[in-house]
Amino acid sequence: MHGQYGNPMQPLVASINSSFWCNYALLQKYKDWPVFIANVPGIIFGLITFVTALH
Repeated sequence: MHGQYGNPMQPLVASINSSFWCNYALLQKYKDWPVFIANVPGIIFGLITFVTALH
């Protein structure tokens, strides 16, 4: 990327979206573990990307 910062909004919104899906999976009567497990990396990597995209 040659020192160019990216837009931090997209990874932030992606991590928020993943957190909503994790909450949805855990709030079900029968926990939806595959949805939860699939979205946990989205939260982690989205926040890491958000922090690195800040100026």
